[in-house]
Amino acid sequence: MINATILVIDDDDDILLSARLFLKQHFSQVLTCKSPKEINVLLSRNEVDIILLDMNYQKGASDGREGMYWLEHILSIDREYVVILMTAYGSVELAVRAIKEGATDFILKPWENEKLFATLSAAWKLRQSTKKASKLEKIRSSLQNDMASRAGAIIGSSPALLYVQRTMTKVAPTDANVLILGENGTGKQVFAHELHQLSARRNQVFMHVDLGALNENLFESELFGYAKGAFTDAREDKAGRFELADGGTIFLDEIGNLSLPLQAKLLTVLQNRTVTRLGESRERKVDVRLVAATNMPLDEMVTKGTFRQDLLFRINTVELVLPPLREREDDVMELATHFMQVFSTRYHKDCRSIDSRASRLLQNYPWPGNIRELQHVIERAVIMADNNFISEHDLQLRQSAFPAAAPTDMQLEEMEKHMVTNALNKHKGNISRAAAELGLTRAALYRRIEKFGI
Repeated sequence: MINATILVIDDDDDILLSARLFLKQHFSQVLTCKSPKEINVLLSRNEVDIILLDMNYQKGASDGREGMYWLEHILSIDREYVVILMTAYGSVELAVRAIKEGATDFILKPWENEKLFATLSAAWKLRQSTKKASKLEKIRSSLQNDMASRAGAIIGSSPALLYVQRTMTKVAPTDANVLILGENGTGKQVFAHELHQLSARRNQVFMHVDLGALNENLFESELFGYAKGAFTDAREDKAGRFELADGGTIFLDEIGNLSLPLQAKLLTVLQNRTVTRLGESRERKVDVRLVAATNMPLDEMVTKGTFRQDLLFRINTVELVLPPLREREDDVMELATHFMQVFSTRYHKDCRSIDSRASRLLQNYPWPGNIRELQHVIERAVIMADNNFISEHDLQLRQSAFPAAAPTDMQLEEMEKHMVTNALNKHKGNISRAAAELGLTRAALYRRIEKFGI
């Protein structure tokens, strides 16, 4: 007994009786009606899986026009309905036209019971597959929307941020691989998701893979998939992350944590644009846009032999170097206000502003944890606030994190210029190595070179 509801529509009482007597032996519910005018009511009251629809109702009609009209009407209600047309006046041309218009199949009356059951069984499997695909698509869409809301927007208008955004706007519409560099907490995932949203793949999957949290033994099975029986617990075939992201964007976070053997396996996939599941020999083509990110100095790692140079060349067609929050002083209060509004809504608080003393404290703090630290500080402040504003006391910032008394601006600039010049001379003009020694991003070092006219 198949758990499905069959609706049979025919103006002949004998056909309806015959269909009911036979089909109720195989399907859990069989509905019948003599007029297609009852379709709207029946479909609104029942979850129908398959519709058996006669093509002629007026006396003497044999051209099938009525059936084609009601087929179009049913599919206008829901394109996923499975409709099988039936007629005593069959022709190849009519069958072909019916299929083109959206019918699942076409049978002739009088039917053979075995053939009718085979046709309905195949249609039921198609219905189940369609429902499953529709459900998965809804889940995928929901997950993508949820990820977009969690990723958040890029907030700020400081020169350092605008520079990165301009580069991102240029590269986003292309399929070029992008490497996002930056300290922890600078918003690498936010930028990766924004790249995806600005690309032609925006309506496809954005697959985030945290390589830093991925067990080395599971790397291949998670990224490339596996076949049933490939290892002890492989009870069914499973697609890997690359296959699941086909047509979309795959974001490989913390790529600097990969061991050399795993780097080699990843490089092969990126070069060939194919994956081979564990336990299989068949190569499967994948079409993905690669975005990678790390807070590690990959150029320095290449020099030390801990990161493959050919893989670096493959992943960094374009580099986005995200500035730390201490280089985005103009954005601190804009970000803080945004987080205050988000957490006030989440925790049902009435925080409307940040007072002047708290604002100065936020702007003078060095933010070693960058935007992520600022977000956590504001979240805690909203929770702790007793008023409709955030005070200095609510922030609970560590005073030890503030810099000690600093030299004058002139002295500081001279010291900074001297340090930059020495680092460049030491590394013979190699920007990446000089920046790594100074603890700066390459973009930050370029700005200082321009500032001091070096």
